[in-house]
Amino acid sequence: MSLDEITEEQAELREWLLQTADSEGHAVVEVPGDEFGAPYAFSVGAWRRFGAPEAVVIGLPVNMMPTLISAYVQRAAAGERFFPGLPYLDFFDGTPVVVERVHQDFYPEFLGSALLLYPSGQFPALQLIVATPDGHFPWSRRAPEGFADWQPILTASGHPESWRPGIDGP
Repeated sequence: MSLDEITEEQAELREWLLQTADSEGHAVVEVPGDEFGAPYAFSVGAWRRFGAPEAVVIGLPVNMMPTLISAYVQRAAAGERFFPGLPYLDFFDGTPVVVERVHQDFYPEFLGSALLLYPSGQFPALQLIVATPDGHFPWSRRAPEGFADWQPILTASGHPESWRPGIDGP
């Protein structure tokens, strides 16, 4: 995407993203679900402000997604780094959250507005994957039916790639 080719509406969104990231450390873009997929939200500005990968969350209740993203960015801004395959139990009262690297093929669909700040597409992104309250991730055999469809994994394979579930990760 070239900044010379953006519409007036995109230019206004870009300005809002820049201003929000400068004043608050990041912006959260929320996308409602529809018949084709679950709702999702993502950060814009964490990479620019703190050198932390942008974050995307899919399929959580809409009021929880910005909260999780903001908590992630605040922790990253304070210097914490997040490693794929390690469970983080302190985001939601013990409900496990893991991260996975987002494959760049998913950037236009799931991080599209971020390309207004990073037109080259050269920025890292992590998916924050939340287990069910009883600890089942989308790839688990014991996950509820449809959970993997509601919270797809944004890797090239659609499965965790930075670790092996049950071996060196959850």
